[in-house]
Amino acid sequence: MDDEYAIVNYPILSEKGTRLSEEENKYIFRVSLRANKIEIKRAIEKLYKVKVKDVNSMTVKGKRKRMRLVIGKRPDWKKAIVTLEKGETLSFV
Repeated sequence: MDDEYAIVNYPILSEKGTRLSEEENKYIFRVSLRANKIEIKRAIEKLYKVKVKDVNSMTVKGKRKRMRLVIGKRPDWKKAIVTLEKGETLSFV
């Protein structure tokens, strides 16, 4: 995968993500299912112009949902928790 915008979809802004960014300098992103840690690291560094220390990624399984008689499933997605080097910050506002 070459395009950074295809790898990193968007940051996840939640209570847990805000706490992680304030206390541990970690940020959460929704990323492509096919992206690996090295690609995620390069994409974040290029898009946001920061130094990435570590990347932890996980695949989140889609929930089963029911609409009357039909049982469906939401799609699986991947999230990455990115740790930045000391002194680096991101701002999404």
